Amino acid sequence: GNNVSIGHRAIVHGCTIHDNVLIGMGAIVMDGAIVESNTLIAAGAVVLENTVIESGSSYAGIPARKVKSLSPERFKDTVERIANNYVMYSDWFKPDSD
Repeated sequence: GNNVSIGHRAIVHGCTIHDNVLIGMGAIVMDGAIVESNTLIAAGAVVLENTVIESGSSYAGIPARKVKSLSPERFKDTVERIANNYVMYSDWFKPDSD
C-alpha cells in the first residue's frame, strides 16, 4: 500500500498491506494476513496467519488483538509525520555526493 511505515526489525511476510498503515518495531505479520487501511500494529505484536486487521483500528499483543478504534484525522497526521521522519532519517545515512 501507499504511505506505509514499517518499524525496525519488523517481519512482514506473504501478507497484504493496504494504505496508511504503521507497523511497529519488532512486529510480525504472517502469511495470508490482510492489514486494511488506516491501521496501527503495535511494536512487538504478532498478527497470525490469515488474520484480517480491521480498518481504522489499533492492534497489539501476541496474538494481535484490536485494542481501540482510531480517529481518521489524528491517525492520518501521525502516519504522515512518521513516514516523513523515516525519509529524513534515510538522508542521514546516504553517502555525500561531493
